[in-house]
Amino acid sequence: MPEREGEGAGRHTDPRAAIVGTGAVTGYGWGRKHLQQGLLSGRSAVRDVPGFSPARPREPQWVALVPDDGRAEDGATLGARAARFAVREAVGDAHDRGWRPGHVVGIVHCLVPEQAGLMPNGVVAEIMAEFGFHGPAVGVTAMTASTIAGLLTAKTWIDGATVDDVVVVTGDLSATPERCAALRDLGILELDGPALDRCRPFQEGSRGSPVGEATVAFVVSNHADRAYAAVRGGAMTYDVSHTSPLTLDAGQVRRAFAEALDRSGAEAGEVAYLNAHGSGIPGCDAVEAAVFDELFPAGAGLFSVKPLVGHCQAAAGAAELTASLYGFETGVIPAPPRVAPGHRRLLDGPTAASDGLVVKASLGMSGHKAVVVLGPPV
Repeated sequence: MPEREGEGAGRHTDPRAAIVGTGAVTGYGWGRKHLQQGLLSGRSAVRDVPGFSPARPREPQWVALVPDDGRAEDGATLGARAARFAVREAVGDAHDRGWRPGHVVGIVHCLVPEQAGLMPNGVVAEIMAEFGFHGPAVGVTAMTASTIAGLLTAKTWIDGATVDDVVVVTGDLSATPERCAALRDLGILELDGPALDRCRPFQEGSRGSPVGEATVAFVVSNHADRAYAAVRGGAMTYDVSHTSPLTLDAGQVRRAFAEALDRSGAEAGEVAYLNAHGSGIPGCDAVEAAVFDELFPAGAGLFSVKPLVGHCQAAAGAAELTASLYGFETGVIPAPPRVAPGHRRLLDGPTAASDGLVVKASLGMSGHKAVVVLGPPV
């Protein structure tokens, strides 16, 4: 069990905020190792779940649901149990990497819209009590952009000396039959076939994203022996005239990328990869690819892991960002295999990582657009 708050204060090995611990619950199972192994395998967590939709019992329903598991004492709901597990795993991972909590440890809980108005937040209270943290604590909801919003909040707190460390936890286990059917009918999500057949980001014949669920936690700090990645900077934009995920304002997407690069203090030539939003919706992929080609012509490649983990909605950015963390850690980017002609710089399966920065984009519903720049730990 990690030491209590305050025992590690004063030891700073890197002046920048960095991700120093991870925990994950996904369609691959409970634990970050299941996620890493699943991504590297190239096999999708999206599976045909018989009986998922009682209204369509004879139709295939392909989804990546979080298995029902966890400690009963962690909460009555699967979401509460998953959040407690992911945070506990992230804190333990950070501890193993030389992190000790400082005097002030905050929590950013990224919420799905349906949860945003719930007060008090019992999950945050239980996390605070378990680890002896005392905040500050906030809830963030920005649809698919929630994770990046949470990371940028954590970085702002750390850079401004508001806190010593931050736990960012994002969960979305909202893949109910009714919600999935509504999003399918809008042309956003795919339910009726294997993910790698239907979801082909930046490739010909793509039809959209498969359904996924996830809860992921990060410990963000600037004092640990080993970090996964430095959070260099980022930016968010909002476009009220383009709130549908079927359309994107190319100008606002480009602005989010350009401002993230500027605020990170990086040059475009330092960027090696785009860990794309990559929804598999052809028009949206085209906008994102065009921005990548314009701003990062020397970049080694782009990829999207939605064919593997599914579109995890509010938790999508967190589940997808872990692919880049594993790339920094292992030297291999766990990209999905190509299945059709597509963008010339689209990665094809697990790829040996080139040196450089990684840009992660999340282009969510309701007009939210967010981009963060990650660098190798110093």
